[in-house]
Amino acid sequence: MLPRSRTLPSRIHHGTVEERQDIRHYLQVEVQPKARTEAEAINPQANYSKCFDDDGRLKRTGTFWTATSHIITAVIGSGVLSLAWSIAQLGWVTGPAVMILFAFVILYTSNLLSQCYRSGDPVTGQRNYTYMDAVKANLGGRKVTVCGLIQYFNLFGVAIGYTIAASVSMMAIKRSNCFHQSGGKNPCHMSSNGYMITFGIIEIIFSQIPDFDQVWWLSIVAAVMSFTYSTVGLGLGVAKVAENESFKGSLTGISIGTLTHAGTVTGTQKLWRSLQALGAIAFAYSYSIILIEIQDTIKSPPAEYKTMKKATLLSITITTVFYLLCGCMGYAAFGDAAPGNLLTGFGFYNPYWLLDIANFAIVVHLVGAYQVYCQPLYAFVEKWSAKRWPKSDFVTAEYDIPIPFFGVYQLNFFRLVWRTIFVVVTTIVAMLMPFFNDVVGILGAFGFWPLTVYFPVEMYISQQKIERWTSRWLGLQILSVTCLFVSIAAAVGSFAGVVLDLKTYKPFKTSY
Repeated sequence: MLPRSRTLPSRIHHGTVEERQDIRHYLQVEVQPKARTEAEAINPQANYSKCFDDDGRLKRTGTFWTATSHIITAVIGSGVLSLAWSIAQLGWVTGPAVMILFAFVILYTSNLLSQCYRSGDPVTGQRNYTYMDAVKANLGGRKVTVCGLIQYFNLFGVAIGYTIAASVSMMAIKRSNCFHQSGGKNPCHMSSNGYMITFGIIEIIFSQIPDFDQVWWLSIVAAVMSFTYSTVGLGLGVAKVAENESFKGSLTGISIGTLTHAGTVTGTQKLWRSLQALGAIAFAYSYSIILIEIQDTIKSPPAEYKTMKKATLLSITITTVFYLLCGCMGYAAFGDAAPGNLLTGFGFYNPYWLLDIANFAIVVHLVGAYQVYCQPLYAFVEKWSAKRWPKSDFVTAEYDIPIPFFGVYQLNFFRLVWRTIFVVVTTIVAMLMPFFNDVVGILGAFGFWPLTVYFPVEMYISQQKIERWTSRWLGLQILSVTCLFVSIAAAVGSFAGVVLDLKTYKPFKTSY
C-alpha cells in the first residue's frame, strides 16, 4: 500500500477518528521528547521503537545519496542554461569569479543552516521540520512571518519560472525539427501557451504525490536528466569552439554598441544586464529555501547535519564544475551573441536529434524540480488547514483508491482541489509573464539574501550565542551586508529588463 500523507491528522471514517501513533506529528509537534545525550539521540534501537524516530514520527529513510540527489535536482535547474548569457554580460574575468564566490557563499551558509535543523544542540536538540520552524525556534517574533512570506512567495515564483522554462524547451523540440525540415529557411515562430498548459496538466498529476519523502524517485530521475542536458550543452559548446578554432568573448563582457534582439546595447543597458546576470547566477545556486525540508528526510545515525554537510559539499562541488564548464564553453562558443537559454535560444541548430534529447531531459527534470520546490508549500497549507478545520471531512478524510500495480492511493479532496488550483494559477501567471531571463533574475535576487544568507546567519548567531562585536560576529555581518547589496543590485537590473520587455509585450500572445 502506498504511504499515507504525513501532512494530515488521523484518518476520519464516517465521523469516527482512527487513531494513529503519528498524529502528534501534526497536531502536537511541540510535545516531542527531547533526547538526553548524543548517544541516546543517535541510537534509536535503545530508546525508541524500530518504526519511529525520537520525535514519534515514522522512521526517516533518507541517505547521503538521496539528499545529494534532492540538492542537485534543486540546484541544477533551468538556471544552468542562462549562465553562458550571464558570463557574456560580465566577461571572462568577473563571470567565473562571481560563480565561484557564489558557490563558496552557498556552501558556507548552507552548512550554518543545516546546524539549525535541531534547536539548541545540532545532535540532541528538538527537530525543526521546516525552514519556518527553524526561524521560529531560533529567532521568533515577526521574523517568522517575514520569513514565511518570502519563502513561500519565492517557491511560488520558482514554480512560475519552471513553467516558463519547460514550455520553452517543449517548443525548442518542435522548432529544431522545423528548422531541420526547412533547412533553416522557416523562422518557425510559435506560441508558448499550449506548451505551458501541457506542463501544467502534467504537474497537476504529479502534485498529488502526498509528501516530500515520497518524491525521492522523481528527484533521482530529475538529477540524471539535469546531468544529461548539461552534458549535451557542454559538448555542443566544446564542438562549437573546436569548429571556430578560437575562443570568443572578452575580459569585460558584452561591448557597448552590440546589436541584440532587444536593440543596440547602450552604456545604461550594459549596467542593467550585468546586474541581471548576478541575479541569474544567484538563482542558479539557490536551494536553501528547501534545505531544512530535505534534511528532515535523512535518517540517523550519524547526526543529520553531518550527512547534510557531506551531501551539500558534494552537490555544490559537482554543480560548480558543471556551471563553469557550461557557462564558459557557451560564452567561448558564441561570445557577445550567447543566447539567454543555451539550448532553446538556438545558438545550436544541429545535430537536431541531440537537441531534442537535451530539451526532453530539461522538461523531465523540471517536472521533478517543480515538485521538489513546491512540496514544502503544499505541506504548509495542508498542515495549517488540518489544524484550522480538524473535523472537516473535506480537509482531513482520505479515501482508498486501488491503483493496479501500485497498491492503494489515499485520496484527499482538499489536497486534490488546492494543489490543482495552485498549479493552474502558476500556469496562468507564467502565460502572462513569459520572460525567462528576467524572471530568473528577479527570483534569484529576491530570495538570495534573506533566505540563503540573512536567516541562516542570524539563526546560527542565536544558536551559538555569538556575542556582538566579536570578530566572528563582525565577519558574519559583513558577509550578510555584502550579499544584501548584491541582491539589491541584481533586483534593480532584473526589473529594468522586465520594463524593456514590456514595451513589446502582448498578454497571452507571446511567440518564439
